[in-house]
Amino acid sequence: MGRKIHPLGFRLSVNQKHYSHRFAQPKDYPRFPEEDEKIRTRIEKYVQKHIKNSSNYGGIAHIEIQRKTDLIRIEIFTGFPDLLIEERSLGIDQLKANMEESLDVGNQKLQITLNDIIQPYGEPRILAEHIASQLENRVAFRRTMKKAIELFKKTSNKGIKIQIAGRLNGNEMARSEWVREGRVPLQTIRAPIGYCYHPAQTIYGVSGIKIWVFQDT
Repeated sequence: MGRKIHPLGFRLSVNQKHYSHRFAQPKDYPRFPEEDEKIRTRIEKYVQKHIKNSSNYGGIAHIEIQRKTDLIRIEIFTGFPDLLIEERSLGIDQLKANMEESLDVGNQKLQITLNDIIQPYGEPRILAEHIASQLENRVAFRRTMKKAIELFKKTSNKGIKIQIAGRLNGNEMARSEWVREGRVPLQTIRAPIGYCYHPAQTIYGVSGIKIWVFQDT
């Protein structure tokens, strides 16, 4: 019972905020969360396809969507913006055209911007995607977690906890293993905790990756 609450939802209005911002009429509200999910899913698929040959798998920390009366503003927070920008910003232009074709924006304008993250390996989602790419390439999970902690130590954050569950290293019986470095006070509401869950599609089945980060304020 005591471990079921989501770490980010637990801290909303304290030190966490929503990634979607809008005012909507009651009749329009059910449509907007569905459209926001489509926007995030399409951007993630485009990015994975766009940099599939890069060692920096994904690189998106989170996506913020702000809706106004005549504008839909999408901010992509990434640690590797250079991978998403081709010559003369054709990568962003193609993404914008793809989004306008797939979404019914009507008379609203669509604006997409990239925000650079100074310490990308301090973001739990970027670390989780890095671990997932290593597991999918059949790298041993302990070596993968050790490498992720080494990348994390280069940041100014205070602590990290990594948990991987599934058929680790191809064993028949599924289990979960975790490792922690530094402090991760999950029961302290004032502590700024970053959290991410990400699945890894390995040849032995799906492995779940959870990362908690005690971020530097």
